[in-house]
Order: sequence, then structure tokens, then C-alpha cells
Amino acid sequence: MTDPRRFLRMMFDMAVASAQPANVIPGHLPEPPPGRLVVLGAGKASAAMARAVEDHWPGALSGLVVTRYGHAVPCRRIEIVEAGHPIPDEAGLDASRRMMAIAAGLGPDDLALCLMSGGGSALLAMPLPPLTLDDERALSEMLLRSGIPIGGMNLVRRHLSAIKGGRLAAACHPARVLSLLISDVPGDDPIDIASGPTVGDPTTCAEALALIDRHGLQVPAAARHLLVTGAAESVKPGDPRLARAGARIIAAPRLALEAAAGVARAAGLPVTMLGDAIEGEAREVARAMAARTLATARPCVLLSGGETTVTVRGRGRGGRNAEFLLALAIALDGAPGIHALAADTDGIDGVGEVAGAIIGPDSLARARALGIDPAAALADNDAHAFFAALGDGIVTGPTFTNVNDFRAILVA
Repeated sequence: MTDPRRFLRMMFDMAVASAQPANVIPGHLPEPPPGRLVVLGAGKASAAMARAVEDHWPGALSGLVVTRYGHAVPCRRIEIVEAGHPIPDEAGLDASRRMMAIAAGLGPDDLALCLMSGGGSALLAMPLPPLTLDDERALSEMLLRSGIPIGGMNLVRRHLSAIKGGRLAAACHPARVLSLLISDVPGDDPIDIASGPTVGDPTTCAEALALIDRHGLQVPAAARHLLVTGAAESVKPGDPRLARAGARIIAAPRLALEAAAGVARAAGLPVTMLGDAIEGEAREVARAMAARTLATARPCVLLSGGETTVTVRGRGRGGRNAEFLLALAIALDGAPGIHALAADTDGIDGVGEVAGAIIGPDSLARARALGIDPAAALADNDAHAFFAALGDGIVTGPTFTNVNDFRAILVA
């Protein structure tokens, strides 16, 4: 290993490759049903998942999936729709309505193969009446800036949706439903992947309302009324409409980290796994990891995944991986021999088209030489601009998968 930055990027690329739909879909395809196979899906990986199904399915099929703008993959028999993410839009609303109509037309001999991945919560834009799309958009913006962990955000989302929280699977009844899930959430709970459109949801309206009130969110009046009255209750486990619904996790953060660890071990480096489900404010997680890193025997690679949060209070765009790295660099304060990479495996660190960034012992000094104050950039939630100025942002373009954040710290 001669170039630490290249080595870190090799580990990241291996993590992403391990979760590619073309590699993980074929082994999980079901036996053909007596009736039709209809593919339904949503998420940043859903189009690539649909293509993998087409490439390996022996018989007839049809379907509709919705993915983020720029993440479409050409398919022959499954319709691919692009829509807004992370803020829902009309294209997502139209696709969601059409998806529910397709589901309602299925019979007992049919199989709905549902392909869900991260990003589906925004892409399945179908607010529960009387909420409007504008209400859903405002709620999404509020949640994204709140600093609430992803599980909490999805708790609110699935209760105020007409398609999430088990409602898509319920609409498919009496057909059989098999969901293939690429997990991007800490803990890999199916109810949090795309806000669980095809699985029973054990949480309640009261829990969603309590979370909203605890964080002081000023949600639309109609949303509060739905939660207070219980009219927004989701489909629960044990509901007879879900009796023929099953789900499988086919790719997850832990498996991606193990793939990256293989690269490190092949280079003769010991690996410490810090966890695949780490949550918390990005800058606070960074401080804790800096302390752990400074106490680690050299050489070593520290790997972690999960989904941190950024409570945006400044004028910057946030971006949890970039903010983590900037806070990590400040906490390490130029400690020699330490390099780190943090990036989202879907190629998008919150907003924009940047996946993440990379740091080395000289990052702070290089920034100051350009007249940039690292602490001020962190306080302004402006880490993306910080790394853009250094030329240290990571731009991958759409990766067509999503197993959450990837963090690697190389202690040489």
C-alpha cells in the first residue's frame, strides 16, 4: 500500500460492488407463480434491481418501479419512472397512484415482487388524505433538517402516507407478495426500508405524534389531526391482508463492510469493526471516533456504517458524511499517518451529487493556506464547500445501490 487515498477508495468501491443488484438479486428470485409476475418497486437501487430481475426471470413479467432522477436503468418490460428525492414531487405522486392501482388489480394466483431500497420513502409520494403533496413536501423538508434519526423520520412518514406502512402489500391482497430489500437503515428493520410499504408496522400514531412534539415540529394541521384521531394508523403485523406477504434482506451495510474488510486484510492490515448501525449527530460521532482512532495501535483500519444525522443550523447544505469528516479532521488536528474516507454508498451525501470526501493529516493546513477556517465551516454546516475547495470531495455518480454510509479510517 503506497497511496492511502487510493487504498481507502478501493475499500469503498468494494463495499459498493458487493451490494450491486446484479450480484444479489439472482439468488433470491422465487419460483414462477401460477398467474402473473408483477414487479413493483421504489428506491435509488430499484431500477437496477428491476433490470436484474428481467435479466434472470425465465418467463413473462410486467411492472412499475420509481427511482431518483438520474438513477434509471433501461428495462424492456418493467416501466421505470424517475421522480424527486429527497423532496417528493408530482412524478412520484403519479407513480405511487399507478402502483396502488396495479396492486388492486392482482388476483390470488399472481405474485407481486416488490423491490425496495433506500430513497423509497421520498419516491413513494402519496400523502394520506386530506394531506396534499405540498404538505408532504413541507413535512419532508422539516424532517430532513430536524436531526431526527432515520428511524424516527420513517415512523412519521409511514403513518402519514397512503402507500407506506404496509399499505402497498395490503392493496396487493389476495396476491402473494415477496419483497426483496436492499437495506440502508441501521438495524436493517424492514419497516424502515422505504418506510415499509410491504410489511406490517408495529408502531402507532401516538408514537409518531410524541416524536413530533418532542422535537417541536410544526407539522401541517391536517397531519396532526390524522395522528391525534388515529385515522392515520398503519397496517399492523397479523393483518389478514398480509398473510401471504414475505420479505428478505438481500444486501445490507454489514455485508458491505465485510467486503471492504477483505481488501484491508489482503493487504495485511488488521481491521476493527466499530459497527454497521451507528447513529447520532455526525460531529459527535466524529469526536468519539477520533478518540478511538488516536488510541488505536498502528497499523489498523477502522470500519463503520450506519446513518448519522446533521441538524442544520447554519447556511450550508449539511451532508452527514462530509460533516463527519470535517469534524473528524478537526478532532484529529493533523495527527500523523491518519487518513479517512466517508461516503454514502448511493453516491449522494444528503443533497447534490457528491458522495462524500476524504481527509489526511494535511487537510486542515491546506484549508488554512486557502484562507478557510475549518471550525467556521463546521459551525455553518458547510463541509461540502470545504472539501470542494480542497478538491477532496468524492463524486461517483449514481451507484445504483444503497447500503447506507461507509466510513474507513486508516491508521498507518
